Amino acid sequence: MKYGYFDEAGREYVITRPDTPEPWANYLGSPEYGAIISNQAGGYSFVRSGANGRLLRYRFNSVPADQAGRYIYVRDRESGDYWSGSWQPVGKPLDLYRSECRHGLSYTVISSSYSGISTETLYLVPLGKTYEVWRLKIRNEGDRKRTVSVFGCAEFTNDSNYEQDAVNLQYTQFVTRTCFHRNRVLQLHNEFCRRNADGSNGEERFFGLSGAPVSSWCGDREEFIGPYRSYENPIAVERGDCGNVPNYGGNSAGVLQADLDLEPGEERQLCFVLGVHPDAEAEKILSEYEDPHCIETQWEELKDFWEEKLCRFSVHTPDENFNHMVNTWNAYQCFITFIWSRAASFTYCGLRNGLGFRDTVQDIQGILHLVPEMALERIRFMFSGQTFFGAGLPLIGFHHEPGHVKLPGEPGYDYDPYRADDALWLFPTVAQYIGESGNIRFLDEVIPFADHGEADVYEHLRRAVRFSLEHSGAHGLPVGLYADWNDCLRMGEQGESVFVAFQLYQAMQILLDFARIRNDLDTVSELEEQSRKLRKTLNDVCWQGDRYLRGIRESGEMVGSRDDPEANLWLNPQSWSVISGCADEERAQNALETVHLRLNTEYGAVIMDPPYREHAFDGARMQLFLPSIKENGSVFSQAQGWLILAESLMGHGNRAYEYYRECSPAEQNDRAEIRRLEPYVHGQFVEGPQSPHKGRAHVHWLTGTASTVMVACVRGILGIRPTAEGVLIQPSVPSDWKEFTIDKFYRGKRLHITVKNPNGAQGGPVRIALNGETLPDSLVPFGQLENENELVVTMPGVEPTK
Repeated sequence: MKYGYFDEAGREYVITRPDTPEPWANYLGSPEYGAIISNQAGGYSFVRSGANGRLLRYRFNSVPADQAGRYIYVRDRESGDYWSGSWQPVGKPLDLYRSECRHGLSYTVISSSYSGISTETLYLVPLGKTYEVWRLKIRNEGDRKRTVSVFGCAEFTNDSNYEQDAVNLQYTQFVTRTCFHRNRVLQLHNEFCRRNADGSNGEERFFGLSGAPVSSWCGDREEFIGPYRSYENPIAVERGDCGNVPNYGGNSAGVLQADLDLEPGEERQLCFVLGVHPDAEAEKILSEYEDPHCIETQWEELKDFWEEKLCRFSVHTPDENFNHMVNTWNAYQCFITFIWSRAASFTYCGLRNGLGFRDTVQDIQGILHLVPEMALERIRFMFSGQTFFGAGLPLIGFHHEPGHVKLPGEPGYDYDPYRADDALWLFPTVAQYIGESGNIRFLDEVIPFADHGEADVYEHLRRAVRFSLEHSGAHGLPVGLYADWNDCLRMGEQGESVFVAFQLYQAMQILLDFARIRNDLDTVSELEEQSRKLRKTLNDVCWQGDRYLRGIRESGEMVGSRDDPEANLWLNPQSWSVISGCADEERAQNALETVHLRLNTEYGAVIMDPPYREHAFDGARMQLFLPSIKENGSVFSQAQGWLILAESLMGHGNRAYEYYRECSPAEQNDRAEIRRLEPYVHGQFVEGPQSPHKGRAHVHWLTGTASTVMVACVRGILGIRPTAEGVLIQPSVPSDWKEFTIDKFYRGKRLHITVKNPNGAQGGPVRIALNGETLPDSLVPFGQLENENELVVTMPGVEPTK
């Protein structure tokens, strides 16, 4: 079933049926003021932190779903009939009520038509501002005069900490009050504490109206809704008057009513504004929106902001859904995960008050092809979360102070112990950053360690490798420590992770390149020897004829052995044997073919098979989950990106594209009732074949899937792989893509790339003409680029070995 479509020209997803299987969301704002909004106007807002800066209340996992929100009601003063500007919460019959939601880049527009009245509500956070605006246009579409009332409603939290607001009612119910001033409801919190010379404690919230006088208001949620009612039928809307009632020691709300007379064809514009500002600042903010053009200007500024980011890389291929995702929605999701990490969604409530090391370093990769300069600050920040002896801190607090951080095992540390993989994600991220920016001098930049001391980036990377080498098990493979990438897989203190071993092998190859650039011959010699030993062990000990093991427990038990009754084949070691460059061609071919035969489904490859039921060892914590759910045999979506990349690196364009289409949300647009999540963003996992709900996706927006799939598309399928010297171009595409184009902004230069594939190749060597001159190989040297460049890439008719 289809609920909407992609509008590529407007960079929007347009929802034409409001009764989506689940709330389909969008993000507004910036790290200073963020918001999440659904196609029903549900959602919440927060200042800086989803956990500790909550402004609007939201009830997770509630019935009815997706409440509260940013609600606008319309009431016909003649008939008494009323409805909402979004289909919910009132929920008028869909044969009478028409609704459309357009999710764009940091804005959402919800339109309605009912009873001869049309509305259009634009929701956005203006660039650089710490408040949000709901711009309502309401129009009389009939041929007679209409008298209507408009109600804007915001349910405040009583405490900015999400948990305190939700459960500590003996305190939070009694520390706030609301009042009304001119055109706004003010919420005052602990108003007699911590006041400055102006009488403000910095905790005042406001909800104001510009564009019409306020005819009545309400600051008390219970008074607005009424006893034994809900947002579907609030008593104040039903009776047509808010009562001018403040809150004093109860649940605060901001409700503003404006009465309008609309002549036939007449349209009026109102702006509701919400934020955390003292009253005097609120008055100044609201006065700006007396000018009806103000919000239009801000909307255009917002569109221009995102266009400038996303236009730096765009493709035009024969697959429109691929274009939608790469050009707009996958890219936009990468920015959202980069900004918010795992802090605030309809799944995450924001209680993890910091940035996970592995999550964040991987998220950075998703935007490097667009804004390497923006990524640099976050890369520096993550290096400052590395310890003096090379490990990455599992969580880096938002108020991180390098040089003064408590480490795992020390008094005052309150998060997970060290993981085996955290610091190793730095290597591909730094390599990709240097490739995009050309900033090889970044290796010389001095950055402090989390606990004490400082070193240049090159030394940081050397210590990360040393940490893994010093924490090795009986076979010389890195130990899993608390966990590796799979938090549910605990090998034991001396158990070894094959996945991390492949990561370490890749890290050493990247560090070898850097050492050679710096002429650090001692490090070159050491890394060559260590990587030779590691490769031999992986191929001699961990290869089982058609697959690599997942790990070796400290007891010596092999995990992922072909003889195991359960979980005898794992996805990630197979894909990473290729990505790392460790597997020879024969092993790589066999491992990937085994994956396709055993793990692939119509929704992507499952993370392992068979799921654990009866034969899990003590450290296999995925047995807690139902079979085909999450780490216990689901299609874990982040791993799909690695599989696509691995097939691309092998030149298997058809297979890479097959996996891409299986996991692409856009490909599920006409089966949305199965997938349920938004068809424009990736989720964390999809239920596998042993679930009665196979194909159902979970955990929207904030997932590492966004970056791994983006990297797989850009560096894998499209084959755009910048290096320190220039751009390596090696596409690996489906054989029926006869021609496609790529436009890329690269270190201040524009590249227009036309890829021609007349013989239906999937990969292999290419011929490149740069501005009419044939290049000797597939590397386009940066030094030969002009400001504007035309590149013609011709793929041969050579098929990869299968």
